[in-house]
Amino acid sequence: MEIHYFAAARAAAGVERESVHAATLGELLDDRATHHQGTTDAGMTLGEIFERCTFLVDGRNSDRDAPLAGATRVDVLPPFAGG
Repeated sequence: MEIHYFAAARAAAGVERESVHAATLGELLDDRATHHQGTTDAGMTLGEIFERCTFLVDGRNSDRDAPLAGATRVDVLPPFAGG
């Protein structure tokens, strides 16, 4: 499956997307937080950003317990500002 990062998550990960494998969303997030050690311009790590994010698994809002078997895409959506 592919994980797609947006906004601050993309800045901290240093990539727009990547191919990954995990059994649950929580396992995936923990793995990616450990793997990516970069920070945003504001000094936030990917793990810190994940604490504020919404996650979509194949377009559906999901929590850390969500199984990823058969999933093709995870979107990481930090809070957005604007109007």
